[in-house]
Amino acid sequence: MTDQQTFALLLGEAAMAVWGDMPRDIQEALFETAMREREDLRHGLACLLHERHPRTQHPAKPA
Repeated sequence: MTDQQTFALLLGEAAMAVWGDMPRDIQEALFETAMREREDLRHGLACLLHERHPRTQHPAKPA
């Protein structure tokens, strides 16, 4: 593993650890950047983040 891969892994783990404390616009920017050209992983990552950080769930749609 290269230094760049190691640093990316560490940064990703750190982002996941503090995900729930981040402002929503930052969460969305990181998520969209991470999922660029990875549509097959989008749902899985969203589920993981929502399970770990319930605050990140989208609010219920008005009736």
